[in-house]
Amino acid sequence: MQNKGLIKVFAILFGLVCLYQLSFTFITSKVEDEAEEFAVQKVGENVENYSERRDLVEARYLDSIANEEIIAGITYAGAKDKELNKGLDLKGGINVILQISVKDILGGLANDSNDPAFRKALAEADAAQTDSQENYIDLFFESFNNIPNAKLASPDVFANKTLSDEINFNMTNEEVEPIIRRKIDESITSAFEVLRKRIDKFGVTQPNIQRLGNSGRILVELPGAKDISRVKNLLQSTAQLEFWHVYKSNQLGNFLVQANNKLAQMKRSEKTESAKEEDSASTSGDSEIDELLADAEDSTQVETGANPLFDLMLSPGSQGGPVLATFKVQDTAQVMEYLNKPQIRSMLPSDMRYAKFVWGVPNEETQTSALYALKGNRNMEPPLSGSVITDAQQTYDQLGRIAVSMQMDGTGAKIWEDMTGKASNEQSQIAIVLDNIVYSAPGVSSGAISGGRSEISGDFSITEGQDLANVLRAGKLPASAEIIQSEVVGPSLGQEAIDSGIMSFVIALILVLIWMILYYGKAGIFADIALAVNILFIFGVLAGLGAVLTLPGIAGIVLTIGMSVDANVLIFERIKEELAKGKMQRDAIKDGFNNALSSILDANITTGLTGLILFVLGTGPIKGFATTLLIGIATSLFTAIFITRLFIDGYGIKGKSLDFATSLTKNLFTNMNIDFLGKRKVAYIISGIFIFVSVGSLFVQGLNQGVDFVGGRAYTVRFADDVNPSDVQQDLVAEFGSAEAKTFGPDNQLKITTKYRVNDEGSTVDEEIQQTLYNALQSYLPADLSYEDFVDGADDKTVGIMQSMKVGATIADDIKNASFWAVLGSLIVVFLYILLRFRKWQFSLGAVAAVFHDVLVVLGIFSLLYKVMPFNMEIDQAFIAAILTVIGYSLNDTVVVFDRIREYVNEHTSWPLGKTVNAALNSTLSRTLNTSLTTLVVLLAIFIFGGESIRGFMFALIVGVIVGTYSSLFIATPVMFDSVKKKSQIQKKEKPKTEEAATA
Repeated sequence: MQNKGLIKVFAILFGLVCLYQLSFTFITSKVEDEAEEFAVQKVGENVENYSERRDLVEARYLDSIANEEIIAGITYAGAKDKELNKGLDLKGGINVILQISVKDILGGLANDSNDPAFRKALAEADAAQTDSQENYIDLFFESFNNIPNAKLASPDVFANKTLSDEINFNMTNEEVEPIIRRKIDESITSAFEVLRKRIDKFGVTQPNIQRLGNSGRILVELPGAKDISRVKNLLQSTAQLEFWHVYKSNQLGNFLVQANNKLAQMKRSEKTESAKEEDSASTSGDSEIDELLADAEDSTQVETGANPLFDLMLSPGSQGGPVLATFKVQDTAQVMEYLNKPQIRSMLPSDMRYAKFVWGVPNEETQTSALYALKGNRNMEPPLSGSVITDAQQTYDQLGRIAVSMQMDGTGAKIWEDMTGKASNEQSQIAIVLDNIVYSAPGVSSGAISGGRSEISGDFSITEGQDLANVLRAGKLPASAEIIQSEVVGPSLGQEAIDSGIMSFVIALILVLIWMILYYGKAGIFADIALAVNILFIFGVLAGLGAVLTLPGIAGIVLTIGMSVDANVLIFERIKEELAKGKMQRDAIKDGFNNALSSILDANITTGLTGLILFVLGTGPIKGFATTLLIGIATSLFTAIFITRLFIDGYGIKGKSLDFATSLTKNLFTNMNIDFLGKRKVAYIISGIFIFVSVGSLFVQGLNQGVDFVGGRAYTVRFADDVNPSDVQQDLVAEFGSAEAKTFGPDNQLKITTKYRVNDEGSTVDEEIQQTLYNALQSYLPADLSYEDFVDGADDKTVGIMQSMKVGATIADDIKNASFWAVLGSLIVVFLYILLRFRKWQFSLGAVAAVFHDVLVVLGIFSLLYKVMPFNMEIDQAFIAAILTVIGYSLNDTVVVFDRIREYVNEHTSWPLGKTVNAALNSTLSRTLNTSLTTLVVLLAIFIFGGESIRGFMFALIVGVIVGTYSSLFIATPVMFDSVKKKSQIQKKEKPKTEEAATA
């Protein structure tokens, strides 16, 4: 090996850089432990809201020492920015995918046009999107272009005043489309920036926000976020801030009386008509007694509903104030329906015909809301909108209440001065309306307010005031944002995942280190040192790149440990072969490394290709798994080829003998002469039976598709005591209509899934379903467990929702299709790579046949066993990651065998092909079994100790490794052999022989 000194310097420097990067994580961890200890001592456990108070004290402690030097100029704040990021499943928090409504943006660009063609195209795009993979804008244009004579450049659509600089009446639809696409992209970019500003001010460390393609979807990950409802409100709030003049109660008092009387009259008319219809259908209409009874009953009913509006009113507004009346929150929809009836609105005075009725902020304690009437206009546009706000801060008003002060730009300041001047002269008030809800309606009595300063006061908490200021400062979203996929992990579950992940990591590492020493002796010690360096490199690179460490990421690292052993095994086995030929130790080591290099590169490139596909197409934890896998492959190659070589060469220079085996393993797998090709027909029959059963089960029983693929909501709920999932499921079905409950880990923890109202969006729907879930599980929960404690994310939470997930039907369909293309794409890419590498399509055919075999068997086993296994076997994104990893592993094995076949073909030109293939298989058997057993030991360690959430994922990998090892020996190579019609295609100098002779 040349340039040993340069490699030593690089390895030492790179190791020091990795240690430096990881030092920030050690510093922050130490400081946070001290902060937690301080908070525990400061806050007594018996204090009300213990978790919240403790978190607050801890946060204040960290803020107070954030900029103090800890060591070598490093502060806590600086270290926090550079620490190793922990993902959602390790830290708790929320992961959501927001869909920015392209429909809303189109409506805004068209000035909310009521053009029939425009509305029809929107409706058809809505309907088509439920089962289509195309973007909304493509579906809209497709529908619009199918409408005869429909023009995008119509003055009623996009050729309006707003877009007059870019679109004119003479433009064709094809010319308008790119302009609208650009406008939509600008709006989504604007939404992305608004959300990013909101999140930056939210106070969560290491947030992640990114656009997902051109679909209008935005991924937001907030590790460590605990107040989930607050996060969702912050993300989805459109922040439509408006300032309106408001009517006084005495101006509309008579209208409410008239409205009530008119509604009573309408109800009497409806009942009279209904009574007449019943009379005409009655056969006893000639009875005078029946008529009298009917009249009496009708009279009673009219009296009962004599005041439809006033019966719902709790209290009228104060004389001359902005509140018209107060109603119960549950009655607000009914009241608004009454007031917006055409017959009722027609009773408004002519100068008030554009009045806009809105509600105030609901009072949480009394569950009431105040009714206001805004002074509208023909276009129903406010005199002043929130777009003029340049700054907003959470403050306190003159009475000491929490408020939000705002500063306007020059244009806004002028309009605000005019509005407040008019209000002052008329002794009227101005309503400050956010998202169609009146937050305050202050009176103006001291004249016009200049300078553009204003204030929103109301019944805010500190966090609500901070969030409102944050939203106003960041700006409003250009369109509504709906959460179409979300995952919430409680911090206590995250800590459990860390504990289980570390345990599985340590156990797997110890087992691998011991195995290498037992099998290869002193050489195994050198491989172990290289492995330790490899782990340092992986974590250092993760920290340096700012990558996120997830539970599947830990699994990826542990799997890399198992697979990185493969490179050392390949090298050591080749060195043993060279020593067996009688070569000197120095020459054997040199040739062993050189001969193994081709196989190592091929095997790692094929695995790397599947990891790359996972990285490109995966999201969240799957991307984390792919990241660690790719980094692990790169560092494993370096440490195996260079670090191990440095130690072995250094040992050999001193003249010491290195056997690369122990007394127990020295003669293992030597002189093997198994007739693999002779047994291929039996293997075909066995595999055929497995595939037949698998395909049959897939058709008959199917797969247990997870929420990722079918849409719905999933909750991991922990109980104080063990529960029977069948009993719980019955209670859930009674509430939701359809639901499933399965034990998830310990007997006191269930995974509950339901598709109930999966297509309904909004935080209120989520809260309603969680409330229903709480009610359904009431008999299994502690009597003193409140709804808030059931759903919140306290650190020390032991009962309630530990994790939740929601996937909309549309995105579920997209995920399923993306997964299909990921698997198919990986097969195509690998087929092409092997074709280019070996220059014979027969090798590609054998490899792909083996992979198809492995995938079908794994799918079949999951189909057959998901109802009986005591752990979760759902088909979700993690399972697809497992399938792709199985593909990579299977190819890794196969490529090593193919590489040896190619080498033997060139070396033994006089051998029949059957003998060459069998010899190659026997010579790689030691490496195949050694690597497979090592990887299996690692996977079993993760499966047993790695936590419930990745148990199904690990089981798929375990099955895949076993089946992949089998298929590389008994499927890939035999298929390649049988597909060679003319043996000269592989071996030009081979003499014609019968197949029986060839395989002998």
